[in-house]
Amino acid sequence: MPDLTQMLQDRYGLEPDAQAEYMNQTIMGLLGRRVCRAFADRDLDEGLLNLLLACAQSAPTKSNLQQYSIIVVREKAKQKAITDLIPSMPWIADAPVFLTFLGDVRRIRRLANLRSHDYANNNADTFMNATVDAALAMQMFINAAESVGLGCCPISYVRNRIEDYAAILKLPDGVFPIAGLPVGWPAQVGYVSMRLPQDIVVHQERYDDGSLDIEVTAYDDRNHDRFPLSAGKQRHTGKYGVLEKCTWSENVTRQLSLPERDGFAAWLKSRGIDLG
Repeated sequence: MPDLTQMLQDRYGLEPDAQAEYMNQTIMGLLGRRVCRAFADRDLDEGLLNLLLACAQSAPTKSNLQQYSIIVVREKAKQKAITDLIPSMPWIADAPVFLTFLGDVRRIRRLANLRSHDYANNNADTFMNATVDAALAMQMFINAAESVGLGCCPISYVRNRIEDYAAILKLPDGVFPIAGLPVGWPAQVGYVSMRLPQDIVVHQERYDDGSLDIEVTAYDDRNHDRFPLSAGKQRHTGKYGVLEKCTWSENVTRQLSLPERDGFAAWLKSRGIDLG
C-alpha cells in the first residue's frame, strides 16, 4: 500500500490531516492521478472502451434528464483535423481514441416535440445543468480509464476554435462541446500536479478568504520549488515579459487578464441556446 503521507505531500506539498485507515484502491488512484500528454502506439480495445463509456453513463445526472452526449473519434484523418486546430498539442494525434463530451439540450427538445409538449426551459439554468452532466460523465470516464492504466487529458482548448470544431463533428443546434479527451496507454509516467491547500479551497460553515494572500504566496513558493515555470509556459510574455520566478498566481492572473473565448456566448445563441 502506497504511503498516504507521501501521496498528500505530492499533491499539496505539505501534509493535510488524513487517516490512512480509510485508504483503498479508489482513493489511492484519485490521489495519485497524473496528467498524460504522451501516448504509446497501442490500440484501445472496443470492449474496454464500451465498458468505460458505461462507467461514464453511471455518473449522476440532474433529475435523470441525461443532457449530454459523447462523440468517439477513431478515424485518424478526423483526429488529425482536430489536432490541427490545436497546434500546441500535437500529441493528441497519438491517442488511439479522441472523445468529445457535449452538453446536449437538443435531445429533450426533440422529445418534447415528439410527445406534443411545450419546451419552456431554454435558459441559463438548463445550460448549466447540461454542462455539469457532461462534466460528471467525463470525470467518471477518466476515473475508470485511469483505474485500468489508461491516460487521459481533458482539452478545453477545443472551444477556442469552436466553429471549426463543431463543423468537424457536425454538431447540430442545441449541442455544444464541454471538452475533448484523448485516451490511450501512457508512453511515459506523468507528474502529479500540486494543488491549492485545503485551507484555501475548503471553507467551514461559511465562505472566508481572509488569508488568501498569505496562503497563496506559500503555495506559490512550494509550487515553484517543485515545478518552476519555464519561459515557454509563462502566459502573455509579449505583454508582461519573462520572469525568473513566475508563480502560479502570477501566471493564472496573466492568463485571465485578456479575454478568452469571448465569442462563446454568441456561438451558443446562434445554436439556439439562450443564456438569459
